Amino acid sequence: MRTADLKTASDADWAEAHRREKIIRPLAALARVPGNAAAEALDHLGLGRARFHELLQLYRASPVAASLLPRPRGRERGEQRLSSAAEQLISRGIAECYLTLEKPSVQALRRWLRHEGQKIGLKVPSTKAIQARLDRLAPKTVMARRQGSKAAADKWEPTRGVLNASYALELVQSDHTLVDVIVVDDLYRKPIGRPWLTLMVDIASRTVPGFHLDMLAPSAVSVGMCMRQAVLPKADWLAERGMKAPWDNQGLMDRLHLDNAREHRSDALKRGCRAHSISIEYRPVRRPHFGGHIERLIGTVMGTVHLLPGTTFSNVAERGDYDSEGEACMTLGELEVWLAAQIIGPYHAERHRGIGIPPALAWAEAMDRRPELGRLPVDRATFLFDFLPCELRAVTPHGIELFHTHYWHDALSCWYTRSGQTMPVRWDPRDLSRIWLELPHGEHLEVPYRDLRRPAITRWEQREAVRALRERGQQAVDETLIFQAVETQRLIVAEAAHKTKAARLALQKTKAALNDARRARSSGKLPLEQGKPATLPRSTDNGASDRQALPYLVEEMPR
Repeated sequence: MRTADLKTASDADWAEAHRREKIIRPLAALARVPGNAAAEALDHLGLGRARFHELLQLYRASPVAASLLPRPRGRERGEQRLSSAAEQLISRGIAECYLTLEKPSVQALRRWLRHEGQKIGLKVPSTKAIQARLDRLAPKTVMARRQGSKAAADKWEPTRGVLNASYALELVQSDHTLVDVIVVDDLYRKPIGRPWLTLMVDIASRTVPGFHLDMLAPSAVSVGMCMRQAVLPKADWLAERGMKAPWDNQGLMDRLHLDNAREHRSDALKRGCRAHSISIEYRPVRRPHFGGHIERLIGTVMGTVHLLPGTTFSNVAERGDYDSEGEACMTLGELEVWLAAQIIGPYHAERHRGIGIPPALAWAEAMDRRPELGRLPVDRATFLFDFLPCELRAVTPHGIELFHTHYWHDALSCWYTRSGQTMPVRWDPRDLSRIWLELPHGEHLEVPYRDLRRPAITRWEQREAVRALRERGQQAVDETLIFQAVETQRLIVAEAAHKTKAARLALQKTKAALNDARRARSSGKLPLEQGKPATLPRSTDNGASDRQALPYLVEEMPR
């Protein structure tokens, strides 16, 4: 039976309810209402016999005036008028058609109901009736069935667990992102694409201890390069780029928090963190709020990048008619300096909304709260080695063979391995001109090419050369063929660089990688001897004999 709505009852409704209560209360106390008393009550109430007995029953069940409020006219909200067969058909249509990941519309559901209703001779309900039943569904159930359980959990389930740090370097978070700006190459100043940025943030102070900018997709090496900048003092790095502003962040973190990307689960990263007593923590699966600090930092940095020429903005709609490639003018190195200035300038110096003070001041206070002094690597020059990829190789009188290339150093004669034995060999994918043999006591022996005339090449160049040779049916790949293929590819890329963006990108990636590897080796305590430049062997093709190779192709790397 329909009852009155207490929220919408007017003063007149309540007055009528109290008038009815005075008449009905004495009658409700009787076990049996006499006929003359009932007739007199009907006359005073102005009601029919059925309504009178209904009010009498309501008051006996709940003897308060609210039970006697006048009820609104019409049908009660949510009252169903469809047949049970129609209700069952709608319920089946909602379960089988509407609540699916394809997310069909209400009209698509109605077409499904029309098709199924014709099979059993049932008229299709109206769109209004279908929508009314959809509105009664639990929103969490609808989202889980139409958008997935993760989307429903993110929206409806309570947030459990947060990242907190009491002092500096207790917890550092890292992640990657594509920068929303197009850079140009160093040679032709033409667009080559968007670089990748690896960022780190100290949770306690919100400062940025380090970052790494690269045209290559994120890898264990890019994480290691970011770790290197975050951990080591930055005075030399800033001086090399002509910057004088202070950047005080330095020291090994206690815990490193990462997402579950493949490069974050590499053996090189785990081995390097283990060697320096850094605990790796991975973001819980389907718990994006655990990455909130680094995600907000990335958003802040990208917001400033949108002011640069060549920006791609956050989306196509925001970009509008802006010609990102046409306006691009900054090289990768210039963007790196600009980002560093933005981080150690406005970001570190301005008040942070989350902590209420500038991050630079928060860093000084958080360092004072550390229970122990900050840690630095014992050997800064070889810190990056601990994060480089590692292979197990035999040491023979022919040297060490890695990626179809032979390496030799006179000191290897003291470390020949027996049959079946191997030793760890570290290598830098940005420069294969040398490798490092890890000796039993932790020292690293730098081992160059056996043939010192070979130019420095990258791992992706070597891989592409092997692929090209095998496509031509050359299954027996040797060292000479690989370097000849790399030389041919470089000449082709150098000639095409001024014509195509892809060629300029390949040229810039190789050049930047070799330069980064050179800087990483030359910085630190270990002295390196400067080798003499060597030239590439010229092609036997007459047309190619006059070609000029780019400087990084013919310059011998420091040994």
